[in-house]
Amino acid sequence: MDLRQLNYFIAVAEERHFGRAAKRLHIAQPPLSQQIRQLEEQLGVKLFDRTTRRVDLTAAGELLLDRGRAIVNDVEALKADVYQVGAGATGVLRVGFSGSATYSVMPQIVRAAGQAYPGLNVDLHGEMLTPAMESALLDRSLDAAILRPPVTSQEIEYRIMQREPLMVAIPSHSPLAEDRPVSMPELTDQKFVTYPPGSVVYRETVELCRAAGFKHRVAHIAQETSTVLSFVAAGAGVAVVPSSVRAVQLQGVHYRELENAPIVELAIAWRREGRSQLLANFVTLVTTDISDHDPTGDSV
Repeated sequence: MDLRQLNYFIAVAEERHFGRAAKRLHIAQPPLSQQIRQLEEQLGVKLFDRTTRRVDLTAAGELLLDRGRAIVNDVEALKADVYQVGAGATGVLRVGFSGSATYSVMPQIVRAAGQAYPGLNVDLHGEMLTPAMESALLDRSLDAAILRPPVTSQEIEYRIMQREPLMVAIPSHSPLAEDRPVSMPELTDQKFVTYPPGSVVYRETVELCRAAGFKHRVAHIAQETSTVLSFVAAGAGVAVVPSSVRAVQLQGVHYRELENAPIVELAIAWRREGRSQLLANFVTLVTTDISDHDPTGDSV
């Protein structure tokens, strides 16, 4: 018994008439009758009681109709599922992202992915630093990462999504919190709340301080952007952060532009080798729909 014979049988069983079933199937009646006879011979049972006026199902035919419909439906569902996976429209993607991306692009990415690919499950791993995401991509525990370049491995490819200037988060009680840009020399005597040394923003902070002629004093180190801002709000120090962090409005924290601020990039990264269609679709979605948004207000 093959799937074609099963579909022929179901048509006859539902129509209770060979002529109507043949018309529904767009075939001639004699080949249809021949296929049903062959099916009965293969199964060794009668499936229909035929008279000159009607066609009725036998008990064996009733069972085959019930189970046969389920089989055909399962096959159709399987074909649809296989197509969806092959087309990269469904599946699971493990995506890591930096802390500051939490407040800028990640809500957009999750929303856009859900709208474009309802069958896609994005497994999110947040508040990760670039070195950790790079390692996770290489050991295949992540499929993609929203990180701040550069990356060191030649096995990882990335595309820039956004560029944004750094700014300063300042305790609201500080004299520096007045509404004006802040220069780095003004921060000489300040304590700093920083991301860990492996982060891109930490390296930029060190370089900014060096260029201004001083070495920054670290009061606290925190991986999570929310924790960095909590320390600032508590008056523990100032923090150099990407401008997209401004989306987090926390009592006790004022954001100020930084004079001659360097630009940091945000990119989507993945392993060069073995990129699936699912991942390719996700990268295209992120780099076309999400990259159009620039937190600085300028085009990327």
